[in-house]
Amino acid sequence: MSPPTSALPPSPAAPPGLWRSVRQALVGGPEQDYTALPLNRAVLLLAVPMVMEMVMESLFAISDVFWVSRLGRNAIAVVGLTESVMTLIYAVAIGLSFAATAIVARRIGEKNPLQAARAAGQVLMLGLTASAGLGVLMGLLAPHVLHAMGADDAVVATGTNFTRIMLGGNMTVFMIFILNAVFRGAGDAVIAMRTLVLANTLNILLDPCFIYGLGPFPHLGVTGAAVATNTGRGIGVLYQLYHLMIRPGRVHVRFADLKPDPAILAHILKTAGNGILQFLINTTSWVGLFKILATFGSQALAGYTIAIRVILFALMPAWGLANAGATLVGQNLGAGKPDRAEAAIRLAVRFNVTMLSLVGMVFILFSRVLIGVFTSEPAVFSEGVRALWIISLAFPLYAAGMCLGAAFNGSGDTWTPTWLNFFSFWVCQIPLAWILAVRLHLGPTGVYISAPVSFTVLTLWTGLLFRRGKWKRQRI
Repeated sequence: MSPPTSALPPSPAAPPGLWRSVRQALVGGPEQDYTALPLNRAVLLLAVPMVMEMVMESLFAISDVFWVSRLGRNAIAVVGLTESVMTLIYAVAIGLSFAATAIVARRIGEKNPLQAARAAGQVLMLGLTASAGLGVLMGLLAPHVLHAMGADDAVVATGTNFTRIMLGGNMTVFMIFILNAVFRGAGDAVIAMRTLVLANTLNILLDPCFIYGLGPFPHLGVTGAAVATNTGRGIGVLYQLYHLMIRPGRVHVRFADLKPDPAILAHILKTAGNGILQFLINTTSWVGLFKILATFGSQALAGYTIAIRVILFALMPAWGLANAGATLVGQNLGAGKPDRAEAAIRLAVRFNVTMLSLVGMVFILFSRVLIGVFTSEPAVFSEGVRALWIISLAFPLYAAGMCLGAAFNGSGDTWTPTWLNFFSFWVCQIPLAWILAVRLHLGPTGVYISAPVSFTVLTLWTGLLFRRGKWKRQRI
């Protein structure tokens, strides 16, 4: 005799389908335990909003250079030189972001949201202090910064106000980086995505208004791009603070969490220190490449700037997948599941390599079409095309390297990627770029070649250390 219906155990709910999962990832939904979900679904729910977040950041980069390119090569050179210096500020912000994601994710994985909020509050105060100090110093030195980067008098005259506003107003981008890192670590990737959708949509709309003086807006030329950028990002920061401190979420920071806590601050600075050094090494190498390119004139700088912005359009979404991997590493290590953390990274690598391989092929085949959207100056066009297809050759390796590096940073082991970056960029890339460009007389092409070579070295070395698995035993 069969048992009564009421005695039967309930059937497990069928897992949501692909498109339903994608929709939930984009619009948000009930809180999820990413240490217990099926791994494919966990990666999807985190990666989709993070990829979309980075797509918006990519659109921001493309929008700026698209509108500024209409002002001529000097304006493009100003944007490129200023961005290369801004990367030094990004290095500090991203170093703090690594610490924020790793520590918040670990506390969430340990089911300790109060300590996650406490750490987030300390990161917030560190970010405000660091960005304010950097802004005052570098804003005052703006024309000297351009001269030091090798800009001629015409470029300095065109771009001093742009550079002063970007460097002086760095707090907006600084805070967006570190607060979004808190949301990612907590698993609130949808809020991070919405922040950049808001900030970059405003920037895209305001760019032509301030640059060309449309309607009631002042005609500011290249300076207008800086005004639009800081306005959009500033509103994005207000949106972040609303969700972090007013509207309850996975991490809810109270005013008491902002009071300096020496023990937590020391812990954050210890974790962030290597991350800051890691990206300083990376970004100062980019400054070094611009210094070498500056000796070949503004056409090389402008062409390279356009190519890099197009490349970033592809690489930023790929960083989204890497960020999803870092969050899953932190939360799963906190939950005592190191093998699941490793499996998450391997899955992210497969997705990323597939995506960037296809994009790299498109960039190589259609480099002339893509660069032609931004400039018709023959010398600038030629340099941009050459830079784009050469650097795109190693896209699959960039994809793998991002995710493998995220495993170390997500675990809190920021030292390993730091010394890997030093050898790959300063011992390999900068000397190679100088030898090829200057000693072997390849000119700017030598600088372009150095990029895929150095990233190949970095990815292969990172992969070897990832397989050894020491990062899975990291404690923070």
